[in-house]
This record gives sequence, structure tokens and C-alpha cells, in this order.
Amino acid sequence: MLCLPRGGVPVGFEIARALDAPLDLVLVRKIGVPWQPELALGAVTDGGDPEVFIDRRLAVELAIAEEYIRAETSRQIDEIERRRRVYGTGHEPLEVAGRTAIVVDDGIATGATMRVALRAIRRRNPTRLILAVPVAAEDTLAALRPEVDEAVCLETPPDLGAIGFFYRDFHQLTDAEVRELLARAARPAE
Repeated sequence: MLCLPRGGVPVGFEIARALDAPLDLVLVRKIGVPWQPELALGAVTDGGDPEVFIDRRLAVELAIAEEYIRAETSRQIDEIERRRRVYGTGHEPLEVAGRTAIVVDDGIATGATMRVALRAIRRRNPTRLILAVPVAAEDTLAALRPEVDEAVCLETPPDLGAIGFFYRDFHQLTDAEVRELLARAARPAE
């Protein structure tokens, strides 16, 4: 079970517990539009050879400079390294080669972070790659299906709006909460 922090951690934790599966992180960061950081221009994931996805159509449409893209990508890689230290994920990543890998997040709007996460995990050679989310935009999920062997999504509203609308509690998890869930996942089920 591989989840995208921070929002994917509580979802991934519950699925890992239900499947009695190990839990790990896919450290990925959104590359936002300069004047609207929540709008994904692309995303980057960790590793010696980071996977980077940039929506070139959007970059051209919004006239976003290559210099900004390079600088923001570098800044987000630095943030990934900070999170690796904070979350205590100095261990080797969960081995997925020859196994089924399930990649989890709390929801998918534009799909940029999930796309880069899936591509990074695919490079690690799982026998099956499964995407699992509670909610996703219908068109985004359709665009991600070719990246995976299977997609599991509970709700695909045609007009998604914000992911938070589908949760009773959608607070921004703290680093401490992420560490706690990872520690609980490493212990035997209570």
C-alpha cells in the first residue's frame, strides 16, 4: 500500500489495515501555477531520478516561463526531501517489484500528482498497479486508467468541485499525524 501524503495517509492506513498490507509513502509534490498554487501545472516525485510531469498545454496557455517551472520543480524536490526526514522514511522504499502495488490518495481533481506517482511506481516493476481513491473527477479518472491495471473509486461526480466536500473531516494533516499513522501501520493490528 503506497499513499500520497498527507491526505492519502489516513485513507491508505485504513485500506492497509483491512488488507493486512504494509504501508509506505509515495512522496510527490504538486507544481502549482504561480498565481494560483492549488491549480496543478504538474507534479514531481522523489527518487534519484525524479519523475516529473508538466502539463505543457496549460503552461503554454497560461504563458508560464520555463525558468519558473525549473525553479518550482527544484523547490518541490527540496520539500520532498524535508518531508522524507520529518516522516522518518529514511528506510528503503517498500519493495513492489513482482508484487501488486496499490496507490492511494484522498481524492483526485486534476490528476497531476497521481499521474506522476503512478509513473514512478510503474518504473519499480509491480506485477499489478492499482489506483484506489474514494472520489475522483470522472474525466480525470478516465484519463488515469491507461496508467494502471485497475482503478477503484467509490464516487465519480461529473462536477467534482473540491475533494473536501466529500469528507466530514478534511483537516490538513500535520506531520505528526502522518508519523503517528505510519507508526501505527507498522505495528500489528490491535
